[in-house]
Amino acid sequence: MSPAPAPAPAPARPAAAAARTIDLRKVYGSGDTTLAALDGVSVEFGRGQFTAIMGPSGCGKSTLLHCLAALDDATSGQVFIGDAELTTLNDKQLTLIRRDRIGFVFQAYNLVPTLTAMENITLPMDIAGRKPDPQWLNTVIGTLGLADRLDHKPSQLSGGQQQRVACARALTSRPDIIFADEPTGNLDSTASAEVLAFLRRSVREFGQTVVMVTHDPAAAAYADRVLFLADGRIVDEMTDPTAARVLDRMKSPAPTRGHARVS
Repeated sequence: MSPAPAPAPAPARPAAAAARTIDLRKVYGSGDTTLAALDGVSVEFGRGQFTAIMGPSGCGKSTLLHCLAALDDATSGQVFIGDAELTTLNDKQLTLIRRDRIGFVFQAYNLVPTLTAMENITLPMDIAGRKPDPQWLNTVIGTLGLADRLDHKPSQLSGGQQQRVACARALTSRPDIIFADEPTGNLDSTASAEVLAFLRRSVREFGQTVVMVTHDPAAAAYADRVLFLADGRIVDEMTDPTAARVLDRMKSPAPTRGHARVS
């Protein structure tokens, strides 16, 4: 009897992908008001890479970020953090993914006002019952220039210092990937440059993966590549961006597609 044929090999998954989506759709509303905020987005984010996501208001930037970070559910399609498919996990499993493998930096800092800077930095790990690696924690604090602010509460810190605390909180657990949603939106130009320089340094020196939504060409210039969204779809990509090139691209008309209607 002939031997049974060997099973076909499973499709190779990109080892370099820290996160990826396949045909991701996110739909809001119903009936005539149904809109696809994300309309079939397939994209990969390589490990140790800094990616900026840009596009006009309402194009789906933050929705994409929130679906990638397990803060929002996809309507259809697939979302992966490494080899973990988020769209198949239950709430408890998603909580563990968010806690152990994802860091998030919000525009509004989201610090606890009654806690000190150090307590805010270690809060996620404290909740998880884990201790941060002291050497790594000191490296993050030193890199962000927070050593003399650790006993201060958020109200005693400038906006830039608060956002640096938020960055330290996101990085202290050494997550697989950091998502940042307009992290410099509330900062002046000097504080913005400090935060962006740290994100850039975390990629270059620590091998961190960063995905950032921004509307600012100068901020996008810190990234390795820029994705441009329009009407829920990726319409362009730029590597080795400069502020001038990003600005020129933003001035050019995007393809006219319109939001996808869902029957």
